[in-house]
Amino acid sequence: MTKSDRVRVHHILDAAKEAIEFLKDKSRKDLDADRKLSLALVRLLEVIGEAARGISPEFREKHSKIPWKQMMGMRNRLIHGYYDINLDIIWETVTKDLPPLVSQLEKILKKK
Repeated sequence: MTKSDRVRVHHILDAAKEAIEFLKDKSRKDLDADRKLSLALVRLLEVIGEAARGISPEFREKHSKIPWKQMMGMRNRLIHGYYDINLDIIWETVTKDLPPLVSQLEKILKKK
């Protein structure tokens, strides 16, 4: 793992953990009611996707079970489709997809 890849993996982990923490003790309705919360989660998902984009192709290939393309695709959708963001998808991503991603990335970092 290059130093650059390690830094970006840490960026992904930090953003994912923060997003998960932001939803601690929150309900789906809270996301609709709290504009600051929804904007914060969108931004953190953008950071995750941008960091994933910076990961080397070799690292992405070596760790092909990580959903690199989906993370980058989410970032692109949020940046370019900012006017039509589905908060159900944001909720699902943060509550269902990020916790296993955090576990996977932590395991990768422990190996190196």
